[in-house]
Amino acid sequence: MADSKETQAYGVLYASPAASSITNAKSLNELLTPDIEFVRVQWVDLVNTIRFRVLPSAYFRKLLSQPGSRSGICIGKIVLGIVGLQAAPGFGAIGEYLYVPDLSSWRVCTYAPGHASVMGWFEEKTPLPRTGVVVDLCPRTLLAQIVREAREKAGVSFLAGVESEFILLRPTEPGLPFQFVGDADWSCSAKTRTGTVEAVVLEEITRDLLAAGVEVQMYHAEAAPGQYEVITGPLPPLEAADTLVFTRETIYNVASKHGLRATFAPRLSSTSCGSGAHTHVSVHGPPTAARTSDEARAPTLTPTERSFVQGLLAHLPAVCAFTVPTSASYARMVDGIWSGGTYAAWGTDNREAPVRLCGPRGHHHFEVKCVDATASPHLALAAIFGAGLRGIVEGAPLLVHDCVKPVAEMSAEERAAVGLANPLRLPQTVADARRALAADETVRDVLGTNFVDTYLSVNETFEKYMESGSVQATVEKFVQYF
Repeated sequence: MADSKETQAYGVLYASPAASSITNAKSLNELLTPDIEFVRVQWVDLVNTIRFRVLPSAYFRKLLSQPGSRSGICIGKIVLGIVGLQAAPGFGAIGEYLYVPDLSSWRVCTYAPGHASVMGWFEEKTPLPRTGVVVDLCPRTLLAQIVREAREKAGVSFLAGVESEFILLRPTEPGLPFQFVGDADWSCSAKTRTGTVEAVVLEEITRDLLAAGVEVQMYHAEAAPGQYEVITGPLPPLEAADTLVFTRETIYNVASKHGLRATFAPRLSSTSCGSGAHTHVSVHGPPTAARTSDEARAPTLTPTERSFVQGLLAHLPAVCAFTVPTSASYARMVDGIWSGGTYAAWGTDNREAPVRLCGPRGHHHFEVKCVDATASPHLALAAIFGAGLRGIVEGAPLLVHDCVKPVAEMSAEERAAVGLANPLRLPQTVADARRALAADETVRDVLGTNFVDTYLSVNETFEKYMESGSVQATVEKFVQYF
């Protein structure tokens, strides 16, 4: 008979980050194969708008082959503060960044023959005296900095994988009811009949992702009308965020190719389920000394994992400003609909907790449920890992027990028994989330005061931009945007 540790394990066991699935050691000549005609130099701004410039491959090669010259394209500094056709406070017509391609992010756009995409770094064109070329508003730079600090300060690394929920719609005129593609229930075969447009779209999405080197664990029908989910495997944080951008672009483009619209809008109807971007994260590092002060609260977690969870829970209201960053996000931030609930808590396989413990002992990971696809992938992961890392660095003991029951359904005595006598509530509006972020000095320190203040301003501008004359009109605008 196998020993107890073996029999407790199940599923695919992901170890600490090893070699990237993207062959980042490839040279420009290896990447620019004869079939690549165009390169999409791509970025995601502070309100999660995917943008790119398309360069013919010959010019891209020329751009990256200039001796003695930094490679990159010039983009106005308004790029990180533009909302629709308006500028957020503090942004204007003056100044440019150099956007420097990061070849380690290269992906062949299997959904667009002849195209490849590459992410990059926003840098100052002229180095500044104190900070050099680093731009503290660059989302990828921010996430990479937190990953580096985790390694240097705590000797830990992270993995992240995401469940991408979306809804397929047929085109309709504004004001008319949505026409959903596939109106059956959760995981029902009736929602993916062979030969239907939805089945063809899902298969093509999966083939394109696999051909691009993205691990797809599964896809399936979700619970809302027209709703489906594609689950991709865990990767180191920067690669995970880049891959999520690529995954969403694949879903959007394949659906469009077949005459459909894919939307990641958080919730289209109060009578049905919402769409999230549940984010699975894990912490990896060397063994640490035992810590008895909080071991009873989570006996299967390592001290490092317990500190990570405590750091995340303590700052979750502020983190929500990045993970559920729009007014529409809060239509699914309620108790009782399996979207994580409204209390800062964790629980083993508890889908009414915002942090769900998953996986076998020794191979745990955490599903952060208060995330949706209106969030910038890089900023959401920076906030989650930044808060958790602070807990690790400070050796924070875990204060909350495993919640085996939804907190909203607990009596006062039950809450007190799990350390939630005075439970921390999550924001109920995006304005609440902004206030929580503005007041959280730890998160300000982790992400930088200038970045936080700028983000708050841009986020508020975006909230006003997305407001429409009615609830239905606002939902339609979110469907168009996301």
